[in-house]
Formats: sequence, C-alpha cells, structure tokens
Amino acid sequence: MADRGVDLSALPKEVRDQLAELDLELSEGDITQKGYEKKRTKLLAPYIIHTPVEPPPQNDVQPPAPSSSSSHAPPPSSSSRYRERRNRRTHRNGGTRDDRYRSDIHSEAVQAALAKHKEEKMALPMPTKRRSTYVQSPINTRTPPDSSSGSEDETSVRRQSSLVAPIPQVNPNLQSPDSWINRSVQGSSTSSSASSTLSHGEAKPQPQSQPQPQYKPQYQPLYQPHHQPQHQPQPQPQHQPHEQPQTWFVLTVFVWSLLLFILLVGVPVNSRVSTKIQQLLNTLKRPKRPPLSEFFTDDSEEIVEVPQPDPNTPKPEGRQIMPVKGEPLGVVSNWPPALQAALARWGATQGKSPALTALDITGKPLYTLTYGKLWSRSVKLAYTLLNKLGTKNEQILKPGDRVALVYPNSDPGMFWVAFYGCLLAEVIPVPIEVPLSRKDAGISQVGFLLGSCGVGLALTSEICLKGLPKTPTGEILQFKGWPRLKWVVTDSKYLTKPSKDWQPHVPTANTDPAYIEYKASKEGTVVGVAVSKVAMLTHCQALTQACNYCEGETLVNVLDFKKDMGLWHGVLTAVMNRIHTISVPYAVMKACPLSWVQRVHIHKARVALVKCRDLHWAMMAHRDQRDTSLGSLRMLIVADGANPWSVSSCDAFLNVFQSHGLKPEVICPCATSPEAMTVAIRRCLHISAPLPARAILSMGGLSHGVIRVNTEDKNSALTVQDVGHVMPGALMCIVRPDGPPQLCKTDEIGEIIINSRAGGTMYYGLPGLTKNTFEVIPVNANGVPIGEIPFVRSGLLGFVGPGSLIFVVGKIEGLLMVSGRRHNADDLVATALAVEPVKTVYRGRIAVFSVTVFYDERVVIVAEQRPDASEEDSFQWMSRVLQAIDSIHQVGLYCLALVPANTLPKTPLGGIHISDTKQFFLDGNLHPCNILMCPHTCVTNLPKPRQKQPGPASVMVGNLVAGKRIAQAAGRDLGMIEDQDLVRKHQYLTEALHWRAQTDPDHVLYVLLNAKGVTVGTATCVQLHKRAEKIAAALTEKGSINTGENVVLLYPPGIDLIASFYGCLYAGCVPVNVRPPHPQNLAATLPTVRMIIDVSKAACILTTQNLMRTLRSKEAAASVNIKTWPTIIDTDDLPRRRPPQIYKPPTAEMIAYLDFSVSTTGMLTGVKISHAAVSALCRSIKLQCELYSSRQIAICLDPYCGLGFVLWCLASVYSGHQSILIPPFELETCPSLWLSTLSQYRIRDTFCSYSVMELCIKGLGTQTELLKARGVNLSCVRSCVVIAEERPRLALTHSFSKLFKDVGLSSRAVSTAFGSRVNLAICLQGTTGPDPCTVYVDMKSLRHDRVRLVERGAPQSLPLMESGKILPGVRVIIVNPETRGPLGDSHLGEIWVNSPHNASGYYTIYGEESLQADHFNTKLSFGDPHTLWARTGYLGFVKRTELLDASGDRHDALFVVGSLDETLELRGLRYHPNDIETSVSRAHRSIAESAVFTWTNLLVVVSELCGSEQDALDLVPLITNVVLEEHHLIVGVVVIVDPGVIPINSRGEKQRMHLRDSFLADQLDPIYVAYNM
Repeated sequence: MADRGVDLSALPKEVRDQLAELDLELSEGDITQKGYEKKRTKLLAPYIIHTPVEPPPQNDVQPPAPSSSSSHAPPPSSSSRYRERRNRRTHRNGGTRDDRYRSDIHSEAVQAALAKHKEEKMALPMPTKRRSTYVQSPINTRTPPDSSSGSEDETSVRRQSSLVAPIPQVNPNLQSPDSWINRSVQGSSTSSSASSTLSHGEAKPQPQSQPQPQYKPQYQPLYQPHHQPQHQPQPQPQHQPHEQPQTWFVLTVFVWSLLLFILLVGVPVNSRVSTKIQQLLNTLKRPKRPPLSEFFTDDSEEIVEVPQPDPNTPKPEGRQIMPVKGEPLGVVSNWPPALQAALARWGATQGKSPALTALDITGKPLYTLTYGKLWSRSVKLAYTLLNKLGTKNEQILKPGDRVALVYPNSDPGMFWVAFYGCLLAEVIPVPIEVPLSRKDAGISQVGFLLGSCGVGLALTSEICLKGLPKTPTGEILQFKGWPRLKWVVTDSKYLTKPSKDWQPHVPTANTDPAYIEYKASKEGTVVGVAVSKVAMLTHCQALTQACNYCEGETLVNVLDFKKDMGLWHGVLTAVMNRIHTISVPYAVMKACPLSWVQRVHIHKARVALVKCRDLHWAMMAHRDQRDTSLGSLRMLIVADGANPWSVSSCDAFLNVFQSHGLKPEVICPCATSPEAMTVAIRRCLHISAPLPARAILSMGGLSHGVIRVNTEDKNSALTVQDVGHVMPGALMCIVRPDGPPQLCKTDEIGEIIINSRAGGTMYYGLPGLTKNTFEVIPVNANGVPIGEIPFVRSGLLGFVGPGSLIFVVGKIEGLLMVSGRRHNADDLVATALAVEPVKTVYRGRIAVFSVTVFYDERVVIVAEQRPDASEEDSFQWMSRVLQAIDSIHQVGLYCLALVPANTLPKTPLGGIHISDTKQFFLDGNLHPCNILMCPHTCVTNLPKPRQKQPGPASVMVGNLVAGKRIAQAAGRDLGMIEDQDLVRKHQYLTEALHWRAQTDPDHVLYVLLNAKGVTVGTATCVQLHKRAEKIAAALTEKGSINTGENVVLLYPPGIDLIASFYGCLYAGCVPVNVRPPHPQNLAATLPTVRMIIDVSKAACILTTQNLMRTLRSKEAAASVNIKTWPTIIDTDDLPRRRPPQIYKPPTAEMIAYLDFSVSTTGMLTGVKISHAAVSALCRSIKLQCELYSSRQIAICLDPYCGLGFVLWCLASVYSGHQSILIPPFELETCPSLWLSTLSQYRIRDTFCSYSVMELCIKGLGTQTELLKARGVNLSCVRSCVVIAEERPRLALTHSFSKLFKDVGLSSRAVSTAFGSRVNLAICLQGTTGPDPCTVYVDMKSLRHDRVRLVERGAPQSLPLMESGKILPGVRVIIVNPETRGPLGDSHLGEIWVNSPHNASGYYTIYGEESLQADHFNTKLSFGDPHTLWARTGYLGFVKRTELLDASGDRHDALFVVGSLDETLELRGLRYHPNDIETSVSRAHRSIAESAVFTWTNLLVVVSELCGSEQDALDLVPLITNVVLEEHHLIVGVVVIVDPGVIPINSRGEKQRMHLRDSFLADQLDPIYVAYNM
C-alpha cells in the first residue's frame, strides 16, 4: 500500500481532506480501484519514508486505512476485478446506500463511538451454520473458519494430535474484515474482533522474534488438560516453544466446579460449542448500559420491574406554548369557485396551453396533454360514467359514489383525465396502486380501504388492464381481502361524446368529499383520508400563496402523482394556476437519475418537486452531464424535508450544483401528512433574507421528549433544518403525543396539530378513528380545553423555533418507545448506515421497527445483505451496529437480522414495507441469512432473582402454614386374606403358576398378535408351566447356574420372554430383563445391552436364535467385545426336560428380579424387586382394576421395565385374567392394530404408552371414517390407561380422546398411571372411583414451589391432570426436598411413598450405601419420624377434590409436576423443562420437537426443524420471544437441528442430558446455532 511508513495524522490538513474525499468517492463508486490507488499514491508520494524492504512476517496484518473501504484484500484476480467493476456500475445506478440518511458528521460520530468500544470490546461468539445453509460467497477464502459443525473433514482434523483453538485475540488491527481474509488465506485461525469463532485449523508456527499480542483474559485460570488418564490440569506457561501447539480450554471461575464433570463425561477439550458458550458468558459479564436499577423481589402478582424515575432525566422547563398562526389567506378576485371551474376556464380560453408532459422510460417526452384536451376528455369520461354504464333506467354510478383509480406511475395523462372526469361527474375518486400479484405487500389492507370506502368500480387504462394478474379463464384475479370490482377502461376510444345539451354540473365548492387519499398506518392498516371540495380548493389557494405560483409556469414533478405532494402540487394546484407539469416517473429515475435535472434545464422550469433520494441520485450521476443549468429554479421543494436526515442531502446537492446555477435560497423543505395535508413549507427567500435555520440537538434530550442544544457529546447530536412557516390561513399547536392532547412547553417535543380549512376531514367510513384524529381539542396543563375549534393531528413530531419557524424531528409512526424513552426509527437507520455498510448492506435497505416482548418495546433492525457479502463481514457489521447504537442512542438492540438482497416486501415505489416486514418477522416468514439476538443487553425489566432465605429458620419456611392440612394421601387398604391356601398360592409367583397349571391347565393366559391382528402364539397355564420347566432345566444343565445368580433375558416382546422369566424363578436365578439391540442400529443400542450385562454381573444370557446370531456378528464386534459375552443359551428348541425341583425362596424378602431402566437424565439404574413386593404389587393391581379369571385385557406396551413389565409378565399369572399382547413395534406397519383389537375382542380395559398414542394420532388422524367403515367401535372400552413415569401429557390424551370420539371412545376412558424407580406403580386409574380430575395452576407460583389454583383460561395457567388413583396399600406424602419436612397442600414438593411393594434398593451404584439409605429408607425431619419412606425423585402436590371415593370420603388427588433431577434452577426459581418446551413448540409451525437444558447458567433450547432449512433462522427470535414472554427467561443458546436428533427413550421420554452431552461434544451436526448476546 502507498501509505506504508506514512503517519497519516501528521499530514497537512488539506492532504488529509483530499484523502477523505478520495475515500468517499471510492465508497460511492465514483472512482475505480485503480484510479483511487493512483491518486492516493500521488498524494502521499512526498511524505513516504523510504526504508529497506524486508520480507513481511507470516502473520503480518496490513494496517487499515482511515476509511474501511480503502483497506483491501490481496490484489484481485481478473474475474474479481470484473465483478468489482460490475458492482460499481450497479452502485452508481442505484446508490450504494440510502442517502436520505447520509451525514458525514454522523459517520464521524459513529466511527468515534466505535473507537471508544475498541478498548472494552470482548469476543462475540459467531453463530454456527451448517455449510448447506450458507449463501455461497464468490471468494472461497471468505468462508469463515467455523462454518460447519461436526462435518467429516473437521472430525478427521480433530483426531490429529496437533489441534489449536487459540484464545480470542484482542488485537487493534482486527477492525478490518479484510485482515481476516488475509489470515485465512495463510491458514492462521486468529479470531476477528467481531466473531472470534474458534477454528480447528492447524496454525503456522510464529517466528520467535515476533512480539506476541498480550492477552489477559478477564477470567482466570486457563487450563490445558493433557491427554493422559489422570486428567491432571496444569497451568499453561506463557511462552510455549512453537513446535508443540497446545490445546486450550478457557474456563470461567464459576465453571471451576464443572471441570471434573467435563473430564469425566468426555467433552472434547477443544469443543467449539463450549468455547463459544464461554465467549458468550464473557460478553454477558460486561456491565450493561444503561446501568440496571434495583429490582423488587418477584411476587405472585407482580412480574416486571417498576421503573424508578431517574432524577437526572431532563424535564421541560419552558412556558406553555402559544398557538402559532399562519399569515392570512389572501382573497384574490379571480380565484375560481371550484377546481373544476378552473379547468373549464383554461379548457375554454387556453386550450392549446400545455398541461402535462409525460416521459417515456428513456426520459424523453412521450406526449403532451393540453388544457383543451384535458377538459374535453374529462367531460367525455364524466358523461360516460354517469350515462353509459348499466342500463338507461338504472345507472351503476350516482354522484357521491366512490370509484377506485388504478393507473401506473408511467401514465400520468390517463390518471389526470380520470381524476378530473370523476370530479366533473361528482363521483369520489380513490387513487390506489396497481396490484401486481396476490402477494403484493399490504394488498389485503388495500382491500380493507376499498371495503371501508364502499368501492365497487375501478377505472383503469387498457394497457394496465391487460397487465393485471388473471385467472386461467381470463378473468381478473380476486385479490385477497378485496371487494368484487367492476373494471372500466377509460381510454378515449371507449368513451362516448356527450350530446350538445349535456354539460357537467360544477357547483361551488362545499363540504362534500372531493377525493379520498390512501394512507398506510404504522400497523400496516390502509385507511382513506377524505378531502372535501372546499378543503381541496383552499389547499390549492394556500399553496399558490405560499409558493407564489404564477400562471403559465413550468413545474417538474418527480413524486407520485396519485397522492401527497405529487397530487397537491403537480395535479391540483398546477391546474388551478395553468401550470405546465413535466411528470418524471420512478422507472425513468432508476434508469437515468439525472433526467429531472435535464428537464429543469431544457424547460427552464421554475419549480421542481423532489425527494432526498432524487437529490442524491442526481448528485451521483452529475459528472455525466456538465452543461446543465438549474438557474431557472426559484423553488426546489423537498417533499421529505421534514426527515431530520434530509439536511445533509440538501447541503451535498447544493455543494455540487451551486456551480450549475442553483441558488441556496431555492431549496424549500416542507412538512406534510395525509391528514393535515401541507403543514409548513419554507418560502422562496430573497437574497437579502437570512439563510435557513439549523438546530443541533442532543439525541439524549430528544429521547426524553425535550429540546436540548447539544454541547457535550458531539457523537450523539442531531442536526435538523427548519421546514419554514405555518401555511397561510392555518393555526398550529404542539401537543403531547400520548395521553390527552395537552399543550407542550416551549422546550418540549410534541405532535404538531393544525386547524385549517385546507386539511382532511375524516377517515372515510371509520367514524371512531376519525374523532381521535380530526376532532382534537387541545387542553392546558390543568386539563381545560383552550377553545372550541377542532384541530387535526398531523402525525409529525416537532417544535416551534425562533421566528415561529417549524422544526420536525420525526414521525409518530417511526417512534419507538423503549423503557419510557422515545427513539426515532430514521435516526437508528442513519446510525446503522454510518457503520461502513458498503460491504454488507444491499443499497442501504434497512428497516427499523419495534416489537412488544415482555412488557416493553424491543428494537429490531432488518437489513438486506449484499449477495457477495461474506459471513464474517456480515457478522462484524452487525456487532459494530450494536456498539454504535448502544453508544449513540443508549438503547439496546433486541434483534439484528440480515436477509438476502431484494427479499423484503416493497412499497410501490421500491422502499421497504415496514409493517409487512414486521409481520414477517413475528410470523417467522422473514428467512434471514444472518441473525443476532441481544436479549441479555436490552431486557432490563426482569424481576430480581429470588434469594432463598439462609439460616435455621428456613427449615420451617414454607413447610407448614397454620390451618393448612399436611399434603398426604393414601390408597385403600389391601385387606387381609383369610384363606391360608390363597396366602400360600400367592406368596410366590412360581407357586401361583404351578397351582394354576394343576387346577385350570387349559385356561389361556396369554395371546400374542402380529401386525395383521392374527394370533401367532398363545400360552395356557400348563403350557407356560412346562416351558418354564424346560428353561429351568437348561439353565442348570447347560448354563450350570447357581441359585441366586443373575440371568439376562434378551427377547423381543412375546411369550418367550414370559416363559424365560418363570424359568429363571423355577431355577432359583434372578432374571434381568433387557431390551434387545436394534438390528439396524447396533452401534447405538448394543452398548447399553453390554452395560446392563456388565453392571448386573450376569452369569448367563437367555435369548432366541436370531438374537444369538446378532450378538456374535461382525457388526456387533464393531461396537462391543463379543468374545467376553457370558454363556448364551438359545431357548428356541430346548429338549423336554424337567428340573429336579422348583426352587422356593426361603423368605419372601429375597430378590425376585432386577428392573433396569435408563432415566430421562441418562442414568442407568437397576432396582431390586423382592418376592413380597411382587405379590403385593400384583394384589394391589388386581384390586384396583378388578382383575379375575374371566376378564380379558389388552396390553400394547414395551415389556422391559417398570409397570409395563409387571402387566406383561406378572399380573396374569397372579390374577388369572387373559392378556392380549400387542408388541408396540407392530403399530409402525399397521397403526390401527391396537384399536381394531380392542373393538374385535370387545376389550374393557387396555394399557398403552404415550408413544403408542402418538403413533395412532399420526397414523390414523385422517382415517377415523375409514375405521368406522371397517366396523371399529371403541364404546366397549371402559378404561384406557397410559403407563408412564412422568407428568401426564394432557394435550396428547385430549387429542387422542377427541380424535377417536367418532369411533365410540368415551372421553372418560383415558387416564394415566404413575410409577418411579423406587416404586414401580404408585397410581393407576382402575375401574372404580371418581374420574381423573384436571386443575389449572398458576405457573408463576409453581416456580416458587407454591400451588395456587386458578380458573381455566387464566393468563400464565398450566393445566395438570391427576396421575390416576393411588393404589391400595400405598401412602404418599409431599416433602420439602431440602429440609425433609412435610409440606402443606398449597406447596409443591417431592413425592415420598410408603408401600409394601416399594423396591428393596438399587442393585449397584458403585457401593453408594448412603444413596441407598437416602432414597429407599428415609425419614421425615419432623412430624412422623418413624415411618420409612422412599423418595420418588418427582415433584408434585396433593389436592383434596369435591369428588367422593368408594368409601364416601372426599378424594385426595395426586398431581405429578416433573422430575426433580430435570428441573432447571434459574434466577432462583424452579422451572420444569416440559413447560418451556410446550411454549417453544407453539412458537412456529416448523418446530417438530424441542428440548431444553442448562449449561453454566445459560438456558439452551434445541429445536427440531420439520420445514425447509431456510426457516431455521426464523425460529431464533420466535423461540427467544416466547420463552421471555411466558417464562420470563432469556434464552442463551438456540440450536436448530434435523428431525429425530433429540434422543427419546422407549417410554417416549426425552433424554435431555444425552442431548446436552452431544451438544457440548459437537456431535449434533446442527443446522444453526445462535448465541444470544
């Protein structure tokens, strides 16, 4: 670079100015790169210090030039040069940024603010994206180092020993994104200041001599775990020899306790996810601005912080403002009585005088309409409308009807004729935009306008009609929300010449509506502002007086002629004064930005009507035309001059065109609104008059609604220009924008309201809205009206300056009220645009709006991203915008999104349709390609985290409240068995089976069905007994098993499993039932089998031939060591042998079997079930469900653990009923199998799982009619019990009941059961007793472990269903899990259980005896200190209901809320994951399933995306919003994954801890990971 070795700050001022101008030219595309470098080198040549050239070091980073646009990557290739040239060309045509908001001063202020942030900046973690979701950037090196997660190439790199994940470098040279590009080319992986994404690339060794950037992390220590078994963390020395790259892992102090966990669980030490979370935590440690005030403690009624008034807030100090009066409206003798009369006059007397010249697409004149032609055609149209539509007797149109005018911007002539034709026919024209398609932005709202105005007829031109979207039959499309319209073509050849005696009626102007102008509100609603005939005429008179229009002048109009200034000046006032209007359509401006300047020059125009954008475009293109002169202009009216950011455009345009004859006093900004019409306009000043006024205001003051001249911080100043004086004949006040219309003080910003005859009269057809806007009577400080004359709200915010000059600082619709402070959307756009948008933002297209989340407005910025912008550039731009807006406006951004170029909804003239963009954002239809959420920064109204009370008193706090009953409940007594024979028969299941085989040998106990509903196996009492004997004999002979040894049963669901179980009992072994591995997924399922076999120390495996082959297969060898299996016995073809004797345990307390299960937290736990517990449990179920030999039940459950196993294998042998067994996997091929079986066998009682219910809902959701036709009838079903160890899934059971109601399922039939590891069956609905009840509890109270019942539909209510009736012999009590004291029934606590069928203890948890005692034999800390209880590990509560149980007492219902291990402790409150997951799943249609967990105090949400990958980023803000709104929590990380990634166990429960481990180990291959700031 030319400036190497040059100290830029030491250069003379004029050279620095020239360099700055050169940078500006390059950024605007006015100079080529080559030309730029040539001129720059020439300027710097005299100042270069020549030093001997040395080879640059490897990691040298070029210092950035003063403007970011001047720092560049290595010399571009010819193709990239061509791309640059092409891009530059498009820039020149369209402008590289929206210069309505251009201000050099502001750009400097933004750069200064960003420089301030440099010192305190911390690395922000860049989102992780899967490669497939990338918009491929043209330069390969621009792909950020961290673009995919868990891809093959990355994992292969990770296996190498020399991995490097360097700590974030806080390096002053990293402001330029190009420096990142240079380094990525060289293979270095240093993080940039904005994204600090840690890559797994191999770093180049650094030369020893080069100084290392000193980085002191905010949080010590740094650890470097070695890859040795002892996992000994050692401090990292500061200077490592460069030959041994080291792996780093940064830990904050509060993660210290998790270090051991990380090392044990095996998260890779270079895991990118955890490193990024670490960066996120670091960013969240920064002090927030503004500082948070103290919050009150959250109470059940209060949620948000009550804002405390800040004593330093600036307050208005001036006196009350006086209404400002415009000059009187002069009376001129020849002013016409109505506007139509003026047209009639010019048509008759000046017929040849030109009225309108239209331009074609190239900017050349297309046709000129004279006043004579305009008059005659308008008369023809008026005659046709009134006399030639419909029949003679019944005309379609009558005077006063509303008619839509649908004409394109390129055809002003047809519009003029139609507009004046309507005025002459006395029908009311409603000009609207041409609808281009069904998906036009705001199209349905235009339908609302047409409907509210009662429009039934639309006028259009033939060409326009042909271009309208049609149906296949050729009819015009019926647009969404539009009334049915009759279309009339107004081309001359279709109009009828009136008869000689017909003359249009031209009455004197009155208060009837003349026309209706459409206006879109902030919410997107389109309403029609009705303008009366007298208001239209008076407005034209006022404009004529204010602008000093003269007859025969020429006016160039670049604005839309259908509304606003383009209509008022270019169509109405022009005709009143016989002005020649040259209409420059928008399409011409896009092709030839200088066309309007050329028209002014050619026609010697006196007046031009433009917007800032036209000034900017003309300025960009002015070099193409040297000889234009603007000397003829006496008024250059800037229509959007009320935008505070217009001042810089006006100044820049004047700078360029002053040499072309433009006089400074000619520029006339004005302020307008559809309701008040023209509010103020700067008059044409004489040379001697003082120049326009400027005000430099403090943005901080403006945000509080007061005017303060900015003196201290020039970074946050806003320069505004005046918009002249009030219109002639008008009276103006400034009132407070919110609340009653109280007059403002002189130093207060308020809404401008106008009283004038020249304003809108109402919103047509909307009287309620009208009163609020058009009939405002201002009041003084005491609330007393200051008069009786009504004012009209203009929607403009401003104040009155010296000399009664009006200043406008923004619009009501652009106002964002955040935490009680006002921010203007345009100001935020300007700041965002000042942050080097050239590389990132497409044509300066930025939308700013606010969304209401958690009781406050949150600022959202959406910008279109350039197609060639890299991920790194975009992320850096976003993080810099955050800093700039935080620094300048003192407001935090909630969300910053970048969408692909040209995808935001557009207004008719190409701007961004804000309300539709906002709706897309809220609906999840924005499809961003980059998103950054910052809820931690801007959500400052969260309640203070709850502090738990320390000290001994806390033992009692919340335990018992005086007068409240203890929360406990019990099932009925098991009762005594008198018959000793029964006692003997039922003491052990082996004896029960033996007894049944002798007394009722042919009674069928089990029937097994296949997918077709065909019986594939049965077992009578004697068959089961004999098969069990064969297996017992095989165990003693083949397996040489000793009594008491453990035997693993590995079977698919069926009768073999049952026979093997009893065979083990006959042989005196302890059966361990294990789910067989899935043959298609051995790698995932076989290790669990192996683990249970190892943990249970099994001496033998009983299985089938097929499974035995699987266990010894090559595929199995890839996952486990198959050589060390215990003895495997195949039970398919055993010889008929009988064991010498059937084993009888010496005591019922001996272990009957082991029950192994993986909990939702991923823990494998085995519990010991004694013979006594088995018989007590079976007796309890028999009593509850009234089971006896003549009964039939159907079971569609996994038979591997818990109550599912008991029902499948044990209950029938004990009670003698017949069990119809339906393996759940058969439902995957035939979803109707279970329901058809219930109908076919007329089953009264059935047991299933949630996953079976889901299969039925998904598979049969649309087939209920088909089931009916097949004769399926479920009216026989009395109870359908879902077996689970979790909170009842109310939504699922309701959906199931509702769906199958049509095939006779009773809504009362479906209920749930509840069991846990310590007691397999605590609740089961059964056949008698009251129906399960549902209550609604307050979620806010639940987080405080309190239970408060609310009405259904109450806000923040959570429906909970009772978990079935408590089984006979079972007692439960609700206990505080920390203090172990009993709780009152208004509290949430842990469910403890006492029952004869409690499990005896854990089989083995590595000798944790204390855990055994703690979970199985624990006592209350006070109350009843003798009873031994088992801790279920589930939170719940007991409520006494109004229902009566069998004994006539009031029924105590047990409600399970969730697993204690899975609850999330956040902000001192207790959250249940399924509540958050339910909210998340409702957030967007594309969320299939979701799971939440916490990691280092951050809430992580993982959502499965069932839509297309472009929806992935839409989910991030919606998930953040819904969790904040409904749970008052800020989501730290949002992970979007493919369907099926969230692990679910056999019971249909989510394995959240497995998911957490996979996430931290980078094994999820996410589509997108967003780190919320």
